[in-house]
Amino acid sequence: MNVSPEAKAVGRDNYYEAVGVNRREFLQGILAGGAVAGGAGLGAAYFGYGKVGDPLRVGVIGTGDEGNVLLGAMSPEYLRVVAISDIRPSSIHRAFFGDWASPVAIAARPGLLSVYGWTEQQARENVRVYDASNGGYQALLADPNVEAVVIALPLHLHAKAAIDAMKAGKHVLTEKLMAHNVAQCKIMTRFAREKNLMLAVGHQRHYSILYDNAVNLLRWGLLGEVHHIRAQWHRGNLPGRDSWQQPVPGGQAPAGGGKRVDPIAGQLASFRKQFESARDPREKDELSRKIVQWEQWDADKAVKAEDFGYITRTFGNLERSALEELVRWRLFERTGGGLMAELGSHQLDAASIFISALRRDGKKAHPLSVHAVGGRHLFANDRDSDDHVYCMFEFPGPGYDPEFPVGYFDPIRLVPDKNVGVPAFEQDPEKRVVVTYSSINGNGFGGYGEVVMGTRGTLVLEREQEVMVYQDSDTSTRIGVKSGAGGPSMDTQASGNAAAVAKSAEPTQVSRGYREELEHWAYCIRNPDPANVPRCRGEIALGDAVIALAANIAMNNSRVGLGGYLPYQESWFDVDSDDIPSPVDPATKKAVLSFEEEHKKLMG
Repeated sequence: MNVSPEAKAVGRDNYYEAVGVNRREFLQGILAGGAVAGGAGLGAAYFGYGKVGDPLRVGVIGTGDEGNVLLGAMSPEYLRVVAISDIRPSSIHRAFFGDWASPVAIAARPGLLSVYGWTEQQARENVRVYDASNGGYQALLADPNVEAVVIALPLHLHAKAAIDAMKAGKHVLTEKLMAHNVAQCKIMTRFAREKNLMLAVGHQRHYSILYDNAVNLLRWGLLGEVHHIRAQWHRGNLPGRDSWQQPVPGGQAPAGGGKRVDPIAGQLASFRKQFESARDPREKDELSRKIVQWEQWDADKAVKAEDFGYITRTFGNLERSALEELVRWRLFERTGGGLMAELGSHQLDAASIFISALRRDGKKAHPLSVHAVGGRHLFANDRDSDDHVYCMFEFPGPGYDPEFPVGYFDPIRLVPDKNVGVPAFEQDPEKRVVVTYSSINGNGFGGYGEVVMGTRGTLVLEREQEVMVYQDSDTSTRIGVKSGAGGPSMDTQASGNAAAVAKSAEPTQVSRGYREELEHWAYCIRNPDPANVPRCRGEIALGDAVIALAANIAMNNSRVGLGGYLPYQESWFDVDSDDIPSPVDPATKKAVLSFEEEHKKLMG
């Protein structure tokens, strides 16, 4: 191991070696048994859940971008998709045949034919489609063959669809963010308990082996006392190439007026022309797939979005149709939650996981306060979601209260072969962990990831694909690694000459946790026991929603002159409390949402 003389002097070489060898041997053993990194075998072995004798029969409600990612992560040994529901022809088409927009898209969304090895006829025989013509998702919920549902609808519909599903007796896994507001999250969680149904939420970092290894490094004291986490998700998502501003089927007039522009029809014409001149059979096959996909995308223009609750509004000097709200729902506060809900919730969840790992009681750590600012700094007046957000959160840290004991699992304080307890300490309210977060659209420098800083080292996680550990403040020498001709590699994924493990840790092979979260959800349903619960169940996901949505409230308060500082109330995180964070009306200075009003609207 590449350990400094100073570390050896206090016995840390043995500690680092134990960390590396134990993790390496575990992964090598799993791989030797035939499991592939990211596959069903590795996830089940690592997280300790078994196989299921009878795959869970699931329906998927919402097969857009994220819904099709979840379809692509289905493990046939655990889940059998028997029904899907969507109101857009293009989404249903991709659910079966995959997304041929790009190599990255087809890898993430391979389609049901690929996942289950079906022919088109077999897929049609096995999977019932519920669309706008035959009752939509309500008809899916009435299907007795459906035992559980995966919900990947726009955010504002999560709670209603989940409640409807549980009323029909179906277990639920809903995409993150759990719901559009905190009241909805609490109502969903309470109702799941009342109905004795399994409710899981798709914060997949809870099922990332990479992140779980990082948690173990923190618990083992490798970084010393953690005091700062820096997280970011930066994108060069500039006007004109905004990934959230998908083309509206049928086209629309430019913001400044003029002739209607229809990029979908234009791209379709281009593909047809390329197909006519193509000679390579593989190129012709790919172009034919794209042509059919874009034909289905063009067919979305016939969808009557207003029949499904979407509305027409005016932004700037241009009317925005109900169909645009459906297609671009992330751009609007009424239907989405902006950057904090879509991106920030993932990374604040990660920060919370890391800080929670230091607790003695195993509970999720909750922030004490947030100071947040944001705004629409780059884009035109065609949306009301921010394109830049900047937040600073204060969390309780080691020494803040008795559940954060200083020296917990600290290898420097523990004497080998002796039973030494946790050192005593004075409670110190100044002991806090500050988490800074930024999500911007104007520049993609640095990409996305988290940096965890402690008194003895720094942990860097990049793109959910790689972990690096640095000693003390040194940014050039990683600790707990062995360097070779190709440079150092992360100990918890690969070390030294462990070629098989190193191969499994290549970026294209590292699982982001989607498959594992689906497998474990199915396992918990098939094996009902108080101990078998999803790692991100309603009570846990509620915390992530509170963190993200309260940060949005702080930003809104800053915009209307009420300041961007907001202290968190512990009762907001309590599923049994009716207290919720709520936006403030700048005129009356009163909350605009009450728990009782939301409960009446949602439950009827």
